[in-house]
Amino acid sequence: MRYISTRGAAPALDFRDVTLAGLASDGGLYVPAQWPVLSRDEIAALAGLSYVDTAVAVMASFVAGSLTRDELKALCAAAYARFDHAAVTPLVQLDHDQWLLELFHGPTLAFKDVALQLLGLLFEKFLAGSNKHLTIVGATSGDTGSAAIDAVAGRAGVDIFMLHPEGRVSEVQRRQMTTVGAPNVHNIAIRGDFDQAQALVKAMFNDPGFSGRFNLSAVNSINWARLMAQVVYYFYAAVRLGAPERSVAFSVPTGNFGDVFAGYVAAKMGLPVAKLVVATNVNDILARALASGDYSCRDVVPTPTPSMDIQVSSNFERLLFDLGGRDGASLAEQMRGFEATRAMRLSNAQQQGAATLFASERVDVDDMALAMRWASERAGQVIDPHSAIGLAAARRQAGDVPMVTLATAHPAKFRDAVERATGIRPSLPARVGDLFEREERYVTLDATFDAVSGYIAGLATPRG
Repeated sequence: MRYISTRGAAPALDFRDVTLAGLASDGGLYVPAQWPVLSRDEIAALAGLSYVDTAVAVMASFVAGSLTRDELKALCAAAYARFDHAAVTPLVQLDHDQWLLELFHGPTLAFKDVALQLLGLLFEKFLAGSNKHLTIVGATSGDTGSAAIDAVAGRAGVDIFMLHPEGRVSEVQRRQMTTVGAPNVHNIAIRGDFDQAQALVKAMFNDPGFSGRFNLSAVNSINWARLMAQVVYYFYAAVRLGAPERSVAFSVPTGNFGDVFAGYVAAKMGLPVAKLVVATNVNDILARALASGDYSCRDVVPTPTPSMDIQVSSNFERLLFDLGGRDGASLAEQMRGFEATRAMRLSNAQQQGAATLFASERVDVDDMALAMRWASERAGQVIDPHSAIGLAAARRQAGDVPMVTLATAHPAKFRDAVERATGIRPSLPARVGDLFEREERYVTLDATFDAVSGYIAGLATPRG
């Protein structure tokens, strides 16, 4: 399998090199040169398979040429052995047509574990036997940071520098990052919001004076390997609800667009996806873009769903590329305009193409709380605020097919918000351990390129 950049100027790479690179050298994001397709019989054959075997069947084409099926299976078995549920991503029924797909059974209690536990092992596999040292630089709105740190902490040949917006992640989210004592883990709180943190990461990748000094890689969903692993649970859930004989809809709490784009990939691969509901909070740039073609930034409003307090959704570029006829030069021009003005209009092809599969819903704090109370009182399920955004959107979009809401985080990661809405204060699972007794370790920096790149350059290992 070969991978090409959404902006058309970077060289095509194989899966190994795409995984280690993260961002393309032209500033674009890597996507497969063509989408692999599973036949109806191949999808039907997934019924009854374990999560690991499903993962191998779904991902085998994407890693072809870089990993054998046996190697992929061994990596998946190791990655998902740390999850506390045998199904890895179990389905829970809420009523006759509403379901939750629980994605928070990994070590850091969030859906990011599903991909990042595998990505950490892929880094280790691809670096083995070389003298290459990888410097991971990432930004997090809450869950990516802790999941990525857990996945690579203590691994040889890797350092990780994770930026988070000061005061804009929950205490549990912050402590899951800052209490990890491994010497290869470096946490940076920036005086700004997530969009500024993400922009700093992209700027470091795109600055030759900085990126030329280090072997940079990414763990955000700009890294194709991470997004690829998220495709699996769409197949896993859908076949348990009747696919391929029956279509299934999904509602996805959406910030950076990676999780819902994985659903788009599943549909391109042949999974009968009836609808992908893009559920946003009041930071609704994606809802506006899908409803009217207006992709323009506004100020970020802090909410009880910090992982969705985003205006620039990196993975939206992958969708625009695919819907725009895979014209890298045209998309590069479109993205340059957006980066200069923080606003753009989707083309007719992009907007009409998205409308065939995507619906969007903007959910405010009151409707989020109502969804949390409904889940608790009517279905006996305590859910986190992000999952509640997805559930509120799912209930508005309910139709004649099963609707699966992606439950993206354990409710204990947002105990205060859950308690305000439901009166229930969820407990942290035992596997989190003594989180509140551990010492925190991080620095706080201004959200400037010089401050952050200078700090990283002082600690990172230069290219060999």
